[in-house]
Amino acid sequence: MRAIQQVEFGGPEVLELVDIPVPEPAEGQVLIEVSRAGINFADTHQREDGYVQKQHLPLIPGGEVAGVRADTGERVVALTGHGGYAQFAVAPADKTFPIPDGLDDGAALALLIQGLTAWHLYRTCARIAPGGEESVLVVSGAGGVGSLAVQLGQAMGAGRVIATASSEEKRELCLELGADVAIDGDASDADALRDRILGANHGREVDVVLEMAGGPLFDVALRAMADMGRMVVYGISSREQNEVRTGRLLKRSQSVIGFWLFHYLERREHLEVPLAELFALAAEGVVNAVVGETYALSDARRAQEDLVARRTRGKLLLDPSR
Repeated sequence: MRAIQQVEFGGPEVLELVDIPVPEPAEGQVLIEVSRAGINFADTHQREDGYVQKQHLPLIPGGEVAGVRADTGERVVALTGHGGYAQFAVAPADKTFPIPDGLDDGAALALLIQGLTAWHLYRTCARIAPGGEESVLVVSGAGGVGSLAVQLGQAMGAGRVIATASSEEKRELCLELGADVAIDGDASDADALRDRILGANHGREVDVVLEMAGGPLFDVALRAMADMGRMVVYGISSREQNEVRTGRLLKRSQSVIGFWLFHYLERREHLEVPLAELFALAAEGVVNAVVGETYALSDARRAQEDLVARRTRGKLLLDPSR
């Protein structure tokens, strides 16, 4: 089968198209013929061995796939951990979920890692108070997680939803998805960005920040957060880590919460219940997964380069047939 494999860590150039045997599922695993593989920022960190977990070579990237179970013919999405950038992949049976009729493979895949992340950011971490009075700042609102977080805001009980995006086109998308305001997230002028955030919230600091950039934007967003505010950190796309002074948190009763989806993978109810809700919201038209470009498997390098360079929007996919 065709697959993308790396035998060393480094830049996109380490991703090689190879021909290797179809994997054999072990006990408790299923074999999936992959129709689409999801592309995530985590893949770029794994490629460099800069991810939360230590990586091992040789490595086939790709933590999620959509396709058909080889044993039953059922359409499914699955969390693979690794091995998704290929024509066939194995996945744990308890992390494999049927795709409802009427939902295509790409949309279902966009609701897997990104959808589960957005759901847990609201419900598990930020714990939005019911009543629609708390404001939410969604960093990178046109991205895979961000585009879903913008749409989920009202359903999750949020009040005013403010999105950041790097271009006018992306800001227009955020507004189309349901953001009340979309602003430029450029943090090169920290005071100007803070003013834009407060201006978008009628001059008030925001209650919740969903943050995945790190670096200067993190610092500005923290400065723009209200007393008893909660910032949920679920990525560091800038690769710039931040430090927080505990005295500031105490003085303002603020929280900075880290979220990594893979801590929630060991219990199926952390996946099955939210995924069922997400699929139901999609069926009702409340949530529309934003599916971006579908790249050929042979273009995996370019896909990761485009993602890191922020030339994309929505969920990026690989087509293993090309």
